[in-house]
Amino acid sequence: MPLLGCIADDFTGATDLASMLVRNGMTAVQAIGVPEGPLPEADAVVVALKSRTIPAEEAVAQSLAACDALLAAGAKQILFKYCSTFDSTDAGNIGPVAEALLRRLQSGFAIACPAFPANGRSVFQGHLFVGAALLSESGMQDHPLTPMTDPNLVRVLARQCQGAVGLIPFAVVEAGEAAIRREATRLSESGRRLAIADAVTDGHLMALGAACAGHALITGGSGIAMGLPENFRRAGLLPEREDAGALPDVAGACAVVAGSCSRATLGQIGLARDHAPTLELDALATPDADALAAQAEAWMEGKLSADRPVVIAASAPPERVAALQARLGRDAAGALVEETLARVAAALVERGVRRVVVAGGETSGAVVQRLGVRSLRIGGEIDPGVPWCWTEAAGGMRLALKSGNFGARDFFLKAFAHG
Repeated sequence: MPLLGCIADDFTGATDLASMLVRNGMTAVQAIGVPEGPLPEADAVVVALKSRTIPAEEAVAQSLAACDALLAAGAKQILFKYCSTFDSTDAGNIGPVAEALLRRLQSGFAIACPAFPANGRSVFQGHLFVGAALLSESGMQDHPLTPMTDPNLVRVLARQCQGAVGLIPFAVVEAGEAAIRREATRLSESGRRLAIADAVTDGHLMALGAACAGHALITGGSGIAMGLPENFRRAGLLPEREDAGALPDVAGACAVVAGSCSRATLGQIGLARDHAPTLELDALATPDADALAAQAEAWMEGKLSADRPVVIAASAPPERVAALQARLGRDAAGALVEETLARVAAALVERGVRRVVVAGGETSGAVVQRLGVRSLRIGGEIDPGVPWCWTEAAGGMRLALKSGNFGARDFFLKAFAHG
């Protein structure tokens, strides 16, 4: 029976969240899509959806189905996880899903906090910063699917919601757990159903987590989960665990498949070129998934090794992404890259690759679906927010599903020293 039931709006975000819970002493399993049968045994179950950029009504329906499955399994609290850069257009999905979950849980109030200081995401006076830059100046303004041009999350969330949105400001969060609870009660009584919560340190996230111990629903990035395991330990529901992230050993060749166009991933690809065989597929020059996948399959022959990864990327800088979208349309351009890299990943596995890093949330969703992955056991982190995972697919293999913005510049190279 899970203690914590989680709903994530993309696959890399789900592993990021599960990794945070493992780091803080909970065993965690990630289910791919809405579970149709009994849930895997773990302290926390994270249902990974591919709902970030689909129409809001579809995202709501999938999220409610996931919530129902988690509640039926006995989950005592629900966490709705979205990206630490709050990826969501004005027509999209964070607000509608959060409000629908509040109604399903018959709850009057929830916080919304995407902060993750370890990865440079902080919220101050309702504004989201990525490092020292406002969200709208961080590169996220050029995101091909969810361009973020307004750093004021109260405004962003209010444009998505039917109800009013409040703010739990820095001074309240800095004052600690009791002050946060009082402010949450005041906001709820004044008609706010959701409130952005400031957080610039891990201590703030711990205080927010403690203050939300009795909330039916919490929403945010993976950082907000930092304090939740301790709530269950204090209640006598969670034992102390020495190694919540133990995974089976896996032998085999290794590879990186990258579809993210974030600055972080582009930098990781740039460094990898000097140290590992690297193929950069050009979807603008060859806008055909069959041809691109065939190019990758021909290139990978004779290059696969357990000692050094190969890197196959369809990532591109903003101007080339914009040109591809202008040529094919936004959705078709994204689908082309996802289909290509899903085929590439399947070809790698067919040739004996058993350790794979996948960069990009949409790419990760396409890859795990193509490989037939139904669940992932979460292990230790490579970098903050990016763990190795184990799946029974292909006779047992390890996957690391990396959010595009996450990971140090040498992530693609050091990942395989960890597993």
